[in-house]
Amino acid sequence: MDSSALNALSPVDGRYRAATASLAAVLSEAALIRERARVEALWIGHLATQVPSLLQTPLPPAALACIEAMAQDPGEDAAATVKAIEQKINHDVKAVEYFVRDRLAAAGATPAHLELVHFGCTSEDINNTSYARMLQTARETVMLPAVDALIASLRTSAERYAALPMLSRTHGQTATPTTLGKEFTNIVARLERARARLAAVPILGKFNGATGNLNAHLAAVPGTDWVAVSKSFVGVLGLEWNPYTTQIEPHDWIGEYCDAVAAINVIGIDMCRDIWGYVSLGYLKQKPVAGEVGSSTMPHKINPIDFENAEGNLGIANALLRHFSEKLPVSRWQRDLTDSTVLRNLGVAFGHALLAWKAALRGLGKIAANEARIAGDLNDAWEVLGEAVQTVLRAAGVPNGYELLKDFTRGRPIDRELLVGFIATLPLPPAERERLSALTPATYLGAAESLARRSVG
Repeated sequence: MDSSALNALSPVDGRYRAATASLAAVLSEAALIRERARVEALWIGHLATQVPSLLQTPLPPAALACIEAMAQDPGEDAAATVKAIEQKINHDVKAVEYFVRDRLAAAGATPAHLELVHFGCTSEDINNTSYARMLQTARETVMLPAVDALIASLRTSAERYAALPMLSRTHGQTATPTTLGKEFTNIVARLERARARLAAVPILGKFNGATGNLNAHLAAVPGTDWVAVSKSFVGVLGLEWNPYTTQIEPHDWIGEYCDAVAAINVIGIDMCRDIWGYVSLGYLKQKPVAGEVGSSTMPHKINPIDFENAEGNLGIANALLRHFSEKLPVSRWQRDLTDSTVLRNLGVAFGHALLAWKAALRGLGKIAANEARIAGDLNDAWEVLGEAVQTVLRAAGVPNGYELLKDFTRGRPIDRELLVGFIATLPLPPAERERLSALTPATYLGAAESLARRSVG
């Protein structure tokens, strides 16, 4: 770990920097500066083709090449150069405008050409589209692949253990058996729905001036269909056009995006707690890793730290994400600045989510079923067959079937001999009594296995 990481205030950029580097590449301050420069470059290029009357003389080939190059990659030195300009003028977006102007001037653009940089723009035209493109990239290149990796690992466990009988617990008490694979399948199904929700969130952008009405544009070039120009430019940026805004794009979609990530995290918390519980029961055993220490004083321990770490990070992420989804869509009148510092923390929230997903994935790779322990508990829980017996009695029309089984099973130990003896006294056809007597906790699985295999197939 380098000294900068050791001295970082946030563990996302310190202790956990390696795990979040892929997200930092697209959501950091440097990434925001580079994206702003891209948008500025793309805008002047768009004006040159869509509103050619603004150009008193054609842009020189070198300037056109410079615009194209900045739109692709402003360069590794862009962020540092812009920050140096910002220190002098104390305005982050204006600093980007000056950076682009300087580049174009060096490429032979005339003073008249340079006036088209940031033409008709408010800072929020640049900001909202830059954040939108950053979040779009983060979703496609980092967030969704991380969720997909988690789903794939869970799916592997679901398939592997689809037929492994396991005692359920409702309210912490023994309950109708399932299979271990079916429990993993339940998580897969939930995460797939949540993943689809995140993937479907539309990413919007606006490019319409100081209060959303293209006032300056129409004042400067009244004969141009600026609404069409705005719409086409947002499309060039790869975003969905929002024509109805104030100075800011209202951030509703960012709230939806944050809520979608938070929903994945809620499922993750539920998963981590359940797996932690199964480790505690001994149903899941953890593979020892050579050289690792589980406790500073108890050398035998292998703690479920990956799932604990994941749960903690998911909680931090959701505390921030819930704030974002509630705060960002709220702005006084046409604009206030309370969203600015909040937006700068998007990467922090998503960083904690990414840490959690990676930790959970790491934990899943270390666990395996303790089949002997699972079978032992299942074989000691004959009382769970009371549900099957009382339901057969109901189907046969025997009065008070539920009450008969409640009196027989509730609050007392039941074994196979007691249950078979009880079944022999029931007013059922001999074939039904024989079928019920052949049931065991390990075979009373309903459709658990087929449901698990149907999902993983």
